[in-house]
Amino acid sequence: MSTDAANLARLSMSLPAELFRQLDMMVEERGLPSRSQLIAELIRHALAEHEALTRPEEMLAGTITLVYRGDRGRVRQQLAESQAEYLKEVISSQHVFLEDDQSLEVLLVQGPAIRLKALCDGLRAIRGVQQLELVTTTALLPPLHDAVKPPATKRAGKAAKGTAAA
Repeated sequence: MSTDAANLARLSMSLPAELFRQLDMMVEERGLPSRSQLIAELIRHALAEHEALTRPEEMLAGTITLVYRGDRGRVRQQLAESQAEYLKEVISSQHVFLEDDQSLEVLLVQGPAIRLKALCDGLRAIRGVQQLELVTTTALLPPLHDAVKPPATKRAGKAAKGTAAA
């Protein structure tokens, strides 16, 4: 997003004094240079949530963060089975063991909002899942694979000629 002065629009707003004070505290605690930066971040987050709710076919990228406990083998197996139903949407996952028989898993996802919501609903329904949060953005990952086949390498071409001559 460009912060060039020509690409900026000004917004004037009034807030209750206590909310304004909390906003300034949040800016300071996060070490941000201005209120504008924090407000823009909050608006982007709200817009991504709005897209997910109002445009179910809209493509979104994001993360699903899970905390779960219990019989790790059973829960992990059920999580894997649920994720397998969404192979196009789950780009990667990372798992770590936490203390007190808990695990943390983070999934990198991309797909239509309706599919990401269905994935979350399926994961949330697994017994042992204690927390689940989907955080999305309307910015997308670049295509992981081109639809066009890569050109054959010289070595592959020589092997093919040798096979044809035989």
